[in-house]
Amino acid sequence: MDNYFDERNKKNINQIRKICDGLPTIVREFDMGIQQRTSTLTRLGYVRDLKIFFEYLTKDSDKNIKDITIEDIKKITSFDIEQFLDYLSGYKTNGKNNSCGERAKERKLCTLRSFFKYFYKKNMLPENVTAKVDLPKIHDKGIIRLEPDEIVNLLNLVESDNIPGMTPQQKAYHNKTKVRDFAILSLFLGTGIRISELVGINEKDIDFKNNAFTVTRKGGNKSILYFSEEVKDALLKYSKWCQEQIDNKTKFGVKIDGNPAMFYSSEGKRITVRAVENMVVKYAKIVCPLKKITPHKLRSTYGTELYRQTKDIYIVADVLGHKDINTTRKHYAAISDDIRRDAATKVKLRDFDDQN
Repeated sequence: MDNYFDERNKKNINQIRKICDGLPTIVREFDMGIQQRTSTLTRLGYVRDLKIFFEYLTKDSDKNIKDITIEDIKKITSFDIEQFLDYLSGYKTNGKNNSCGERAKERKLCTLRSFFKYFYKKNMLPENVTAKVDLPKIHDKGIIRLEPDEIVNLLNLVESDNIPGMTPQQKAYHNKTKVRDFAILSLFLGTGIRISELVGINEKDIDFKNNAFTVTRKGGNKSILYFSEEVKDALLKYSKWCQEQIDNKTKFGVKIDGNPAMFYSSEGKRITVRAVENMVVKYAKIVCPLKKITPHKLRSTYGTELYRQTKDIYIVADVLGHKDINTTRKHYAAISDDIRRDAATKVKLRDFDDQN
């Protein structure tokens, strides 16, 4: 798999087509109409949301989903949309109970807004009734992140030979993967990249001479990011370990020889998003059991520290790959308060200490 993102796009396109095969033809028309301005990942999310919507429309009728036409869509009112959002609080699909929180409802309403807007702009709908429906109120969540001592404890744990509660089999597996795991965690904590960006890195994307590497951002744009000497050391140790496996012709080394990926699973394939997620959770549960730490929380940890050190929201937005500066402000508003409080002590009117 030379290009992780090309392969991912192919899989997404196949899934989109498969889902569209069971939906009205207008969904396929919508999907094709937005191809030039949206990623395959976004389009996949759209058709999944629309599948739930059309299942809702036909759940109490004899009408087949595929038989729904634009004429049926014209009859939908804003109240119908509001009822759909209420339905999302608890519903069944394939006999399985599901429920959507406020963020999931917001995303599905945004999907419907895009869908209705598309056909309204094409003069196929008299109005966009979804525009009359308010987005659900989203309650801000506090940023969950690792504190400096927790970062130290996490990295020390990964390097350790003996982790409490491990079976001999688990210990053998840990000793096989700990160099890789340490490199992955160091890269997360030292650069704040997304999990998809990390999984998609190829060995050739890393420039050790300049402590730089290329990542593919959301939407397919490429960016050059930089890492510290500490991160470089972790990556070099992992690269050296991989080369030793190849030179010694171990089973693992034979599998990765010629493979372009940077990070591998124990089977010698490019590591998956799910595997990285499980690895992070495994270690984090030991270090900070009361925090639900995920790869995204490691990204928040880096973003928080970068903002505290630079006090520049624009640098943080650029490094994290946020297209909208307001996204960065929203996530790091609490730290802004700390910075403002600190700034209040910087400007002196008089030498106050001498006056008292």
